[in-house]
Amino acid sequence: MSQYSAGAAFRKAMQEESPLQVVGAINANHALLAKRAGFKAIYLSGGGVAAGSLGLPDLGISNLDDVLTDVRRITDVCDLPLLVDVDTGFGSSAFNVARTVKSMIKFGAAAMHIEDQVGAKRCGHRPGKEIVSKQEMVDRVKAAVDARTDENFVIMARTDALAVEGLEAAIDRALACVEAGADMIFPEAITQLDMYKQFANAVKVPILANITEFGSTPLYTVEELASADVGLVLYPLSAFRAMNKAAENVYTAIRRDGTQKSVVDTMQTRMELYERINYHDFEQKLDALFAQQKAK
Repeated sequence: MSQYSAGAAFRKAMQEESPLQVVGAINANHALLAKRAGFKAIYLSGGGVAAGSLGLPDLGISNLDDVLTDVRRITDVCDLPLLVDVDTGFGSSAFNVARTVKSMIKFGAAAMHIEDQVGAKRCGHRPGKEIVSKQEMVDRVKAAVDARTDENFVIMARTDALAVEGLEAAIDRALACVEAGADMIFPEAITQLDMYKQFANAVKVPILANITEFGSTPLYTVEELASADVGLVLYPLSAFRAMNKAAENVYTAIRRDGTQKSVVDTMQTRMELYERINYHDFEQKLDALFAQQKAK
């Protein structure tokens, strides 16, 4: 009997949908909502872990255990293949990168992307980014590939070189990463649609487009990205941003009005929540257990 492979499920999803839409899920509840909406793959953002789970900026402050906690919570309840942002690998050596890869597989992730920023990294759509040498990034990719305990686990190389060194250098880095064993390429902070096509033509592996709001990349449609040979379309924090704005509005209204009456119609109802998390299935099992105990 063959063992289930989350990585194989991710690769299968890419075969079934092109480009594959990958939506960010900030927690296990959102993972279930994404599955309900029909998505075939989900994503855990490093910036989302930092801001959502820790209340901190995405500046290399969160660590491997912080991310693994959220990975485990998501994969425990949702069987959609999960792509995880592992920043620069959570450490300065090949041993750190290897530990990250093995831990991701053990905790049920299907894929990860590792980037070429320095350890004190920042959001890919912020100014002032610093990147490591091409050779150091290649070493990160090689360490990740060598550490795989599941050959189907996806190693994606992200490069932030476009904003630092320009398009030609970014493509050159991507080619070096593919030669080192990267399965897919994530060119960050792309500013023109044709740039994706240039990456895809050069590297010959699937390209991810990060369509994050309020960043450097225009909000291209799936059809536009398909025309540029993009293989995956990522929406890392769309639901998270909406959730945060909704929470702010509710807190403001309750504090201002002394009641939540004016915002109740913006809320998920109790029954809607119960349905989304299969509450009644759990309750019925509990009722059956109580009934057995009373019958003794």
